[in-house]
Amino acid sequence: MAELPVAAVDRIIRKAGGQRVSESAAEELAEILEEYALEIAGEATELSEHAGRKTVRDTDIRLAHTR
Repeated sequence: MAELPVAAVDRIIRKAGGQRVSESAAEELAEILEEYALEIAGEATELSEHAGRKTVRDTDIRLAHTR
């Protein structure tokens, strides 16, 4: 089960134009988004460690996202 709130994911889908959203659709997107976020966060962590830092910065996240 994803840690992202289903209500927040529901709002994202509606913002993208969805009129009605099933709970299972919101849960599925939450799982996918969490997997993607974990990949980016892991890459950003490696970048910050390579730079000799313990703190992950926004620039690490942006760079990890573009890779």
